[in-house]
Amino acid sequence: MAEPTSPRWAAGARRLARGCWSTLWDYETSKVVVVKNRRLGIVYRAVQLLILLYFVWYVFIVQKSYQDSETGPESSVITKVKGITTSEHKVWDVEEYVKPPEGGSVFSIITRIEVTPFQTLGTCPESIRVSNATCHSDDDCVAGELDMLGNGLRTGRCVPYYHGAAKTCEVSGWCPVEDGASVSQFLGKMAPNFTILIKNSIHYPKFQFSKGNIADRPDSYLKHCTFDERSDPYCPIFKLGFIVEQAGENFTELAQKGGVIGVIINWNCDLDLAASKCNPKYSFRRLDPKHVLASSGYNFRFAKYYKANGTTTRTLIKAYGIRIDVIVHGQAGKFSLIPTIINLATALTSIGVGSFLCDWILLTFMNKNKVYSHKKFDKMAAGPEQSPGQGLSASEPPHQGSVPTDPKGLAQL
Repeated sequence: MAEPTSPRWAAGARRLARGCWSTLWDYETSKVVVVKNRRLGIVYRAVQLLILLYFVWYVFIVQKSYQDSETGPESSVITKVKGITTSEHKVWDVEEYVKPPEGGSVFSIITRIEVTPFQTLGTCPESIRVSNATCHSDDDCVAGELDMLGNGLRTGRCVPYYHGAAKTCEVSGWCPVEDGASVSQFLGKMAPNFTILIKNSIHYPKFQFSKGNIADRPDSYLKHCTFDERSDPYCPIFKLGFIVEQAGENFTELAQKGGVIGVIINWNCDLDLAASKCNPKYSFRRLDPKHVLASSGYNFRFAKYYKANGTTTRTLIKAYGIRIDVIVHGQAGKFSLIPTIINLATALTSIGVGSFLCDWILLTFMNKNKVYSHKKFDKMAAGPEQSPGQGLSASEPPHQGSVPTDPKGLAQL
């Protein structure tokens, strides 16, 4: 026959059950201690104000963190150059001075050329600019030697140079070599008046938003307008001289040595506003480092081939020009509930930094930091150990060691 359950065990079980339910349903709040200190109060409110201003002004107004955003729009660029110019010997049109002619986002406008005409396959002196090309006798030239920076295969002979008393090793290749017979021609006289049409359209797939940089007007509109940020922002026709000037460069110097100019189109769109408020912003700057002689300037070579008296002949052209790189970037944003909630929660949490800072000052630097510590933290002394299942009855007074220590009052703070 089982022994009846002890009343003391039953009372302990009931108290344990009540304690479990209490942890589920009771509300707990932190203890607040009011410290009468004006300087500390000013620091506390100042920190809160700075945090509040940061989130309201910078996070929400400047950064628009209440929006969902998308960077890097899908973009297409089509360009077209128009204009004619002259050199010492001929008239040049678009088909000759624009490379490549397809009208992409990167193209070059030739402003100066060094022409080496009537080159044929044969033997001739190597360029004096090539390393180890100078010589005094045939012994200085090794037959069959090929210099990757030279103009041909060395024959082993030492021959007089094109001008002067110098001698260089003879090579087999396209002769005469470039610096032996090249003629310079300047094409930049009328180049500042060349016009460049830049067609650009962008698409933000996340928001299904598309727009172009040309106004929806009759075709004749583009034939008579040029870009003006105020009066014609949707006429993307720029004069080459205007682009170079906006990049802060001297056109004559740039045309002589060549260079790379970036046309940057920025589409920053707030899609909470009307589509008409999303407009392209243009900026211009030089991309090649003009102060570094080894990498400044821009030039390239190409040749034109023809037959002369049954012999294959070519004209070698070293072209200096202004390369235009059209670069498109931007960011679109639209209100979204999720980033708004996240940033609001971050702002409210960050306000607590003021309390943490002031607590640290009180506990570390204030004269009465021990008084504050006693008021902020209740230190409970451990009571006598009790046997399992044994609890305090309602009539039993609390142990003397369990009373919170409070040696000084709030007035001491």
